[in-house]
Amino acid sequence: MFSTQSPRTAESVPHRVAVLALDGAYPFELGIPARIMGAADAHYEVVVASVDGRPVETNAGFTVAPHQGPEALEAADTVIIAPVDPYRLTRDLPDGVAAALARIRPGTRIASICTGGFVLAAAGLLDRRPATTHWECAPLFRSWYPHIRLDEGVLFVDDGDILTSAGAASGIDLCLHLIRRDHGIELANRAARRCVVPPYRDGGQAQYIERPVPEDPASSTAATRQWALEHLDEPLTLPRLAAHAHMSTRTFARRFRDEAGLPPRQWLIKQRLDRARHLLESSDLSVDQIAADVGFATSASLRHHLNTELGVSPLAYRRTFQGQGGLDDVA
Repeated sequence: MFSTQSPRTAESVPHRVAVLALDGAYPFELGIPARIMGAADAHYEVVVASVDGRPVETNAGFTVAPHQGPEALEAADTVIIAPVDPYRLTRDLPDGVAAALARIRPGTRIASICTGGFVLAAAGLLDRRPATTHWECAPLFRSWYPHIRLDEGVLFVDDGDILTSAGAASGIDLCLHLIRRDHGIELANRAARRCVVPPYRDGGQAQYIERPVPEDPASSTAATRQWALEHLDEPLTLPRLAAHAHMSTRTFARRFRDEAGLPPRQWLIKQRLDRARHLLESSDLSVDQIAADVGFATSASLRHHLNTELGVSPLAYRRTFQGQGGLDDVA
């Protein structure tokens, strides 16, 4: 289990974040970590690095000159891979990028924004792990890396020491999540207010996909996954999901796993846990009420799944991220 605390324990020493800029970088996403994490009361020191210490060509018609080279990755507590123009993507890592990533110390937290996930995948860091990327790039990602459990319907995926996020502004969601994970919801909310962004966005990428409902409803489970996210508090059995998708249960289960990377039941548990964690962080609802609101049959079921996922009870989780438990909460 990975700690919910920053790898650095001394409050006076900032957590060092190195953002890796590659040729073809998007300037907006490249600046997200410094802007968001820089608003977190000096808890983070964010630097931008290139693989060779030289200027990097962006996709916006100008170059940027990072102050550091690959040595910054070796000294970092967290490394964030900034995205590049999809036309610059390669299935295998260029030698310079591979050499730079090899300098990352074992145990360092690694994250990616948007197409930066392709870099982590090419480096073998996402093998057989859950991940996400921009929804438009999902078909290419799956064709290149079928062994990775891709979910293009979410804004970010936290898999402990490896985190991936979707397109553009989801990098903001990722950085706020890192602040919440390291220092709790209060600091994350304060950073969000300073940057005039929402501290937490409900839903996932599906709401931004150009055509969330496929032309042929029988060809995809995407519409049913979006519908399920809107009805998490209801009983969502496999037959009910398959009926919504107008498929047999066998066909639905197979296509669902191919598209979401998880069987329907495991995917639902993950979505319900994500919603429950958000409510534990941001509300004073009792564990019983939260369990009902996110679709767990009992509060005991919520406790079991949260303990399995994170090794903590709902009360312990709330105390970590909110500083206190709800009045009706029990461990």
